[in-house]
Amino acid sequence: MHMKTGVEQSVYAILLLNMLPDKAVLPGEAISQQLGVSATYFQKLLRKLVSADLIASVPGIKGGFKLKKRIEDIRIYDVYLAIEGQQTLYSSSGILCDMLELREEDRCCLLSDLMEEAENAWKSVLKRKTVADLAEEMQAERFAGKLESLQTWVQNTMVV
Repeated sequence: MHMKTGVEQSVYAILLLNMLPDKAVLPGEAISQQLGVSATYFQKLLRKLVSADLIASVPGIKGGFKLKKRIEDIRIYDVYLAIEGQQTLYSSSGILCDMLELREEDRCCLLSDLMEEAENAWKSVLKRKTVADLAEEMQAERFAGKLESLQTWVQNTMVV
């Protein structure tokens, strides 16, 4: 399994948006620069987050993005779903069916049940953690000096 970096970038974008005061927004291009991501690619991620009702897009010259939900209500799994979609991580290619000369409907994949169980366990972990949990971890002493400079960047970059 390989999760795209878009999920990671989206979680950190939400953490940046969480640093905004009410009625302020951050331009998408500024967020993409802060994350070191292509602006064109990042706009696609932002659209997915807007479609999932996690963030809001504010149009216009003084436009940008802001949170639509409280970070306590945004599970990491919600971000994953917004970016990656509902697809399952494993899909049998029918190798065992071919080897035993059986039909695919005979459910002859030995890995399917195991992979489904593993995927459900993985999803369960992502559903337990919220962006607020990560924001709390960001307050740890090891990030103290750097977090201050990031908050200053947000204050200097936001549009009110």
